[in-house]
Parts: sequence; structure tokens; C-alpha cells
Amino acid sequence: MRVLLPAGTTETALIDGISAAGAAPELMEHTPSADVEILAYGEPVAAPVTPVSPNGCPTPAAVTRAVQEVVGFDLAAIDAGLARSTAAPTVDLGVEPGNDIREDAAVPDANAVFDRAYDYGTSLPDDELLIGETVPGGTTTALGVLTALGEPTGVSSSLPENPIERKRRVVDEGLAASGLEPGDCEGAPLEAVEAVGDPVQPTVAGIAAGALAAETDVTLAGGTQMVAVAALLRHADVDAGLSIATTSFVADERGDDLAAACERFNCELTVTDPGFDERDHVAMARYRAGEAKEGVAMGGALSLVPDADGRMREVRDRLEAVCARLGIESEGDGRNDEQVDDGTATEDTRGS
Repeated sequence: MRVLLPAGTTETALIDGISAAGAAPELMEHTPSADVEILAYGEPVAAPVTPVSPNGCPTPAAVTRAVQEVVGFDLAAIDAGLARSTAAPTVDLGVEPGNDIREDAAVPDANAVFDRAYDYGTSLPDDELLIGETVPGGTTTALGVLTALGEPTGVSSSLPENPIERKRRVVDEGLAASGLEPGDCEGAPLEAVEAVGDPVQPTVAGIAAGALAAETDVTLAGGTQMVAVAALLRHADVDAGLSIATTSFVADERGDDLAAACERFNCELTVTDPGFDERDHVAMARYRAGEAKEGVAMGGALSLVPDADGRMREVRDRLEAVCARLGIESEGDGRNDEQVDDGTATEDTRGS
């Protein structure tokens, strides 16, 4: 199994109150670069920050890295519009950072990005791919694309209280700046991305379309951002089988709406509960409180963990070790399930 992580940025994320993907707006553009380094090396190497929300919730990259250390998977990171360089190896598809969707063109080269990503997707030798994403502000651009396509427009949020009305106002302004009304881009998915999307969307959609054309099994690893990608693919007349794998945190917030969206776009849905209610570690507590919920292929990675033999417990053990490596310590030491010694877990995983 190969996990692909397109990583990019959009100036939409800098709009006040849109995203929790970083403790401060001026640090947010470092988040995708740091996420890639955490997956590649277990901790940031060149990125000057560890992505943490204002309330201390670590990036989902910590969870995905914990899964990688337990079950193992191959990783390929794709530069899908990074604003800041990363020390991790990346595939360069010539993608530029995205503009604020309230400008007249959010992703001016959406068609060219899709085409290059498609060629990359057809070239991959794998039988199965799991494609994630990291792009602050991505639920707002997902809302923008879905609205432009005329699709139902519920999206989740990295914040405990979803600022959906604020996002809708931003999307309305973005559509107006591009001279569009909701639904005007039906059947023209890349026009929707160009107007109110982000550069990660055509990258993921292009890779997925190319891989599906090569008869590779594709799972989109994420929540409502991947529903938007599925919508783009279906509006591009890509009708091959497609799966979406996300977390119970997204499913709990979206309820029946998520299942309905997957049914609408003919996607098999997998929801995984990582069992964070079994621990009192601050990181898991913040996820239970509704922060972050998904991202950096978290839901897809968790779906790779076998149910048997306590493997998800191992993931929780390893997540505590990853958090310690990132400088995030638990606020309590009470545990509700059996686990290995913290020091041993940290020693075994450091640098791996």
C-alpha cells in the first residue's frame, strides 16, 4: 500500500476564523511543510513550527505517523502548492500556491495541474493507492467547489464549532468575484476549482483519475474535502469505483449527510474510530472535543490498522510517543487500556 500526500497552501486559510491548522495565521503556511516532515521523519526538520491548534491539538500528521510506525506503509509526498519549502522528499508537479477564493481566480492553472497530476497517476506501479491531503483552509475551498458544482454543501471543520455561515459568506464573495452563481460549474469541475478551489484539489483529482484509468484501486483518505474531490471526478465523467476512508470524528459531525454524499457520488465509505476515549492524553482529548477531526490521510491510515490483536491500542501507544517527540506531553497519566512503557515506546520509534 502506498500513501500519497499532496501538500499545498491557499491564501483562503488566512481569513480570520476559517481554520485551526496552526496556532496563528502567520504560522499556518508552514503547516503542510511540517506535516510532510512529520510523516517522513517523525518530527519537523526544517519547518520552524510543529502544527498545533490554539488549544493544543496536534496536527493529524501525528496520528498518521503513529499508524505508519505500527503497520508500515510506503509514502510519497507531492508538492501541490507549498508556500514554504520542506526538508522531506517531494514529487514536484509544478503547482503554485492558491489565491484567496475572493479573488477572481483562486487556481489560475487548474487545468494544467490536473493534466500533470493525471500523467503522474497513470505512471504509478501500485495496485492500491491511498491519497490524502494537507491544505489549511481546505474545508472552505471544498465548500466553494461543491457550491459551484451545484452539489449539497455541508462540510466539516477543524474547529470544534463549525463556522459554516462564515464559510458560506466567503464562498458567496468568491463566486461573485468570478462572476458565478451556485451551480454554474455543473459538468465543468476544473472551472469550479479555478474560481473557488485550492491547488490540492486538482492535484488529488488528477492523480486519482490517472490511477483509476490505469485500473489502480484508489481510496481518498479524508472527510468532506475528499467528498469535494469525488464530486470533481464525477463531474469530469470519471465513473470508476472509488472509496473514501475517514474518521469517526468527521462522521459524528456530519451524520447521515456524509453517507448520503458518498452514495450520491457512488463512493464506498469506511469510517474508523481510533478509540481515543480509552486515554486521557491531551492530544486525544482535543480530538474527542471536536478539533482537527481529519487530515494528512488520518482516516485512511487508520483504516489500515487491523481490528484484531490490539493493533489500534498500539497506535494509541505510538501516538503518545510521537506527541512526546513533538513536545506535546499528556496532562494526565491515567490510562484505561494496557500499553507498553512510554520510555520504551519512545526509544523504539525515535528516528524511524
